[in-house]
Amino acid sequence: MAAPKKGRRSPGGQGRPGRVLAFILIAMVALVGGMFASGHTTPRLGIDLAGGTSFTLQAKNQPGKPNAITTTNMNTAVGIIERRVNGLGVSESEVQTQGKSHIIVNIPKGTNAKQAREQVGTTAQLAFRPVLMAAPAGKLPEPTPSASNGKDKGDKDKGDKGKDKDDKKGKPSGTPTASSPSATPSGKHTQGRAVTEALKAPQAPKPTPTPTPSGGAAAGDLQKQFAALDCATPKGRADAAKAATLAKPGDDVVVCDKDGQEKLLLGAVSIEGVDVTEAKAAFDTQRATGWQVQLKFNGSGAKKFADVTGKLAAKPEGQNRFAIVMDGQSVSAPRVSSAIPGGSAEISGNFTQSSAQDLANILSYGALPLSFDIVTETTVSAALGGEQLRAGLIAGAIGLALVIVYLVVYYRGLALVALASLACSAVLTYTIMVLLGPAIGFALNLPAVCGAIVAIGITADSFIVYFERIRDEIREGRTLRPSVERAWPRARRTILVSDFVSFLAAAVLFLVTVGKVQGFAFTLGLTTLLDVVVVFLFTKPLMTLLARRRFFANGHPWSGLDPKRLGAKPPLRASRRRPSATRDPKEA
Repeated sequence: MAAPKKGRRSPGGQGRPGRVLAFILIAMVALVGGMFASGHTTPRLGIDLAGGTSFTLQAKNQPGKPNAITTTNMNTAVGIIERRVNGLGVSESEVQTQGKSHIIVNIPKGTNAKQAREQVGTTAQLAFRPVLMAAPAGKLPEPTPSASNGKDKGDKDKGDKGKDKDDKKGKPSGTPTASSPSATPSGKHTQGRAVTEALKAPQAPKPTPTPTPSGGAAAGDLQKQFAALDCATPKGRADAAKAATLAKPGDDVVVCDKDGQEKLLLGAVSIEGVDVTEAKAAFDTQRATGWQVQLKFNGSGAKKFADVTGKLAAKPEGQNRFAIVMDGQSVSAPRVSSAIPGGSAEISGNFTQSSAQDLANILSYGALPLSFDIVTETTVSAALGGEQLRAGLIAGAIGLALVIVYLVVYYRGLALVALASLACSAVLTYTIMVLLGPAIGFALNLPAVCGAIVAIGITADSFIVYFERIRDEIREGRTLRPSVERAWPRARRTILVSDFVSFLAAAVLFLVTVGKVQGFAFTLGLTTLLDVVVVFLFTKPLMTLLARRRFFANGHPWSGLDPKRLGAKPPLRASRRRPSATRDPKEA
């Protein structure tokens, strides 16, 4: 009595196989429904299948700074390069670190490879420039000869607007508000500290003119360029950034802000980015003004910063802004309220922790002691990628066909169970790969396709292990239903050990490799986990249900479980009765 009872209690027993099957079928329906609801019905293809350009950048320490290749510096570089790539107007580009000193940049098809190489291979340029003129992002009417009148009117409008804004808050004109931490309560600044405010694009419908740029006819051309610039379009921002990047440090430039809401006419470079020695985000606990960015300058930078902030602080409101320019784009343009000696400064305003950290990273990049070399560049055409994908699919189809032929010839009716399990695994693998594309940026490249093909053999191997255990039990003289249950514990142990070894190999390969090999490792690990799910929640319950059907239970010759064909021993019950029958006469 103990043995049958133990068999009924075995994991995955035959009491509720229908519920287990219903659970995995519901999960499959939910995944398929989520795939269609997300609007993505095909996996995101990697650059080797979809076509495009791939760069591998290797970081190098600059002279005198041997330990600059750190995780923080590499992540900051990734952010800067990603902004550059996005400035080219491309979508779905990938910029990520690989290992400790490499950055992989994958740019999809439709991008100028030469321009992309220039963008990702040059060192970033960070500079501080005074704001000469600011306006909303759109185009403006060309400047008229009465520029001075316009200037006076603009200054008057700006002052009136500031006065009205202060009056609405119940404060006299010119008094700092609580939301504008441009002064301490006493109206005096702490020495060695710049208290500035990072503001978004001005909402005034007209530009805010400041001193006219120097240069005669060139200045007039620059003002026309400023009026015609449309920072609301990606092309306008890209063109302005390219022109500003090519300009000399002593030239006036026209740039857009990083959000595309404001355009700025900037003066010559006052401070180079290399003069910044430290920049970090911190929460202001003393005045409770929220998150701010704290930065420090070296000796020469501190002197230049004190001089330029003193000049800007003496100017009227609206003309005292200081732009921080990265790669020809203004990442912040705060107002300066006083001269800042000491080489330390703060940028405060409506920062969140994330935005403050982003700005601090950009400022840190100005002193980033790293440079990058392009060590590999691979260009893949869409046609070549399509050929590779077709070749991979053909190889997968051939492998699957050979597995099916083997299963049908050797296992006959049991091949239906294996094919149904393979179909279940294929649905789960496909839907999860599709959903992982928008979720974590997973892209199906050619090595990943190879990993999926290898997984066919791993999954089929699990079925074969279980089928052979069942057939061994039948050879011992047991019927199908107890054979299914008795074979499961031993088969389960073997399957788990085999899949654990495969998953461990995939995990190690994913961690120690770089580039596209990680796609192979990720797919192999994913399909190995799904193999365990399918065998436990689909194959085993399905076999339990089929064991109750006469076609399999009676050992039909085409079921793959025919006792005669398997060379089964006589029934165990008969072999147990013979000794008892010979003992009875002697006992009598």
